[in-house]
Amino acid sequence: MKTKETNFLTLFWVALSCILMGGLIGAMTNAVNGWVSPYYFQAIMGWSFPDIWGASIAQGIFEGILYGLIFSIVFTTAFAVITKNEASFSFAYRILRKIVLIVLVCWCIGGVLAMLLATLSSSFYKSSFPATPQDFAEMLRFAWVGGSIWGGIIGSVLGAIIAVFTLKNSWSLEANPTN
Repeated sequence: MKTKETNFLTLFWVALSCILMGGLIGAMTNAVNGWVSPYYFQAIMGWSFPDIWGASIAQGIFEGILYGLIFSIVFTTAFAVITKNEASFSFAYRILRKIVLIVLVCWCIGGVLAMLLATLSSSFYKSSFPATPQDFAEMLRFAWVGGSIWGGIIGSVLGAIIAVFTLKNSWSLEANPTN
């Protein structure tokens, strides 16, 4: 039987997991992005020091934790309200794993779409994003990073919306298995 204390602990672990997953996603995606185009971070962030790759990972962790905090507020509140604080951590975690996948898929789609745009109309791309390098291969790497970042942001918003609906539908099925 769950007590008020175990219910609070479940909410705490759900909230903390959201924040930590945000940091992990930020670290992973910026580890790739910093490796693909250090120039992107030099041009956009104004960085001019030797370890851009390491700094891009740190930046990803920082921003990921911020996005994770915002997502945590939305998801943990929805989790508590929809389940009346009766669901287990494992129930929440199953949904969170799906949301991580959605964010990563959107991150990839954003990167690919930006590369496609840069390939189809490099002059339009360069005029839209003035920091774009002139070299075609470097332009594609630059496009990947910018597009994947936007894809990840869109995936985060989409993931938050899907998380609430998935939470509601999954809880309805779990709470009322005969329906």
